[in-house]
Amino acid sequence: MKKEKTDEGKEIELKIYSIATSIAESIIFLDESEGSKILPIWIGPVEAQAIAIRLSGFPSPRPMTHDLIYSVLDSLGYKIKKVKLTDVIKNTYYAMLYIEDAKGKVVKKIDSRPSDAIAMAVRYGCPICIDEKILNKVQVLNKPITEGEVLKFKHELKTLKPKDIIEQLLNKKKKKRKDSNSKDDEDEKKEED
Repeated sequence: MKKEKTDEGKEIELKIYSIATSIAESIIFLDESEGSKILPIWIGPVEAQAIAIRLSGFPSPRPMTHDLIYSVLDSLGYKIKKVKLTDVIKNTYYAMLYIEDAKGKVVKKIDSRPSDAIAMAVRYGCPICIDEKILNKVQVLNKPITEGEVLKFKHELKTLKPKDIIEQLLNKKKKKRKDSNSKDDEDEKKEED
């Protein structure tokens, strides 16, 4: 899915790039299908497990909660057309499930946590989207470009801890401020001359 104009704005499709987990928390990395940004979202370990199990292709011995929701919707003739990250407020993401009927008409938009929405998206094989304006206002990582960078990044993800991501994002923010302040200083110097 390419960038698409909706009532809310331009939509960008995201794909699951990786999941990093620790005992207490997990991070899911979503990357732009046609861009260089990687969006890290902190999720609970249970939701990370629900996503990872489905992505692994190994069936759960008993239906998990997301499998139950899938079965209920399916038995009623509904399916999830897409999931969408709709907002971020104080580092908390919000999402919606777009549910359609058997005729393909969206009948409901259901509020959801992003982790649950993504867990449902992997079960339905439907797109994960975000408004471009939201993606542009949050802290992101940049995708590796060369094959060597990709391999190095994937290797680093295996040992990455959530605090490492926080430090990387904070360092990016500090560098941006420093660069901005340096530019302001240069502008002031030019005005003095």
